[in-house]
Amino acid sequence: MSSFDIIETKYDDRENIIYLKYIDGFERWFEYNENNNIIYYKNSRDYEYRHEYDENNNLIYSKNSSGVEKYYKYDECNRKTEITEQEFENIKIREYNLRTKCSRFELMEI
Repeated sequence: MSSFDIIETKYDDRENIIYLKYIDGFERWFEYNENNNIIYYKNSRDYEYRHEYDENNNLIYSKNSSGVEKYYKYDECNRKTEITEQEFENIKIREYNLRTKCSRFELMEI
């Protein structure tokens, strides 16, 4: 067995994993929103993060226990176009150069 072997798993009523315990004692806890997106994560080493999503289930904000915040932007086809990362006073911006336009199919609502 390796330290990555899971010895205990718990699920919520929607079958999302809410708890994992590994053979080495490491533990993870998860919380989800009504769309089954992870909104909170914590592990037994006190690392945690929080996530927020838009109405299309795109991740728009995250913050970890170290204080690093990330903001995400998307185009009309829900393709990621930018990530802004802020750690204290340091700001990094990553832009994605999308070479194609959204097709009519991508814009259709189901």
